[in-house]
Parts: sequence; structure tokens; C-alpha cells
Amino acid sequence: MSEPGKGVGMGGGSGEGTGNAPSGERGWSLSATPEGEGVRLELGLPDLGGRPVTAILSLDRAEARAFARALLAAAGDATERTFVSPQEADHET
Repeated sequence: MSEPGKGVGMGGGSGEGTGNAPSGERGWSLSATPEGEGVRLELGLPDLGGRPVTAILSLDRAEARAFARALLAAAGDATERTFVSPQEADHET
């Protein structure tokens, strides 16, 4: 597993980010590794005490696809709630 927030993951694909961590703190890391007929996901996070915590998910193909769809839906919903639509912007002025 990569060091959280360092941007080095295992397997064929990985992503990294800082989440909402203040500057200088370790952020989060995500790595994916093929595992049999599925995938192993490792999500590294600092806990409230600053110690690293790793969540490991071993998913078959159907579970991995459902998980990916759920993450995409959550990200889309968060984006919709974050940005103001042009109609809402007109009413705020």
C-alpha cells in the first residue's frame, strides 16, 4: 500500500488526493489491484488521532461495478450540490 497522500499505489491503477487535510498533513490514498476474478481496493486515511487507517475491500466483478457506480453517483451528486446553477446565480444577485 502506498503512503497516504503520496500518490504511489499498487496494481494497474491508483489515485491519490488530499481530501480536506490542511496543508502539511497526510491525505488519503486509493489503490486497486486485480485479485482473482475481482479487485482488491485499499483506501488509506489518517484517523482522528493522525494515525493511518487502511480499509481493504475485496470485490468480485459485479460488486466492483456496483461500487464504482455508487461512487460516481455520489461524486455527481456532490458536484451538483457544490456548484450553483446559472438560474440560482441570477437569483442571488
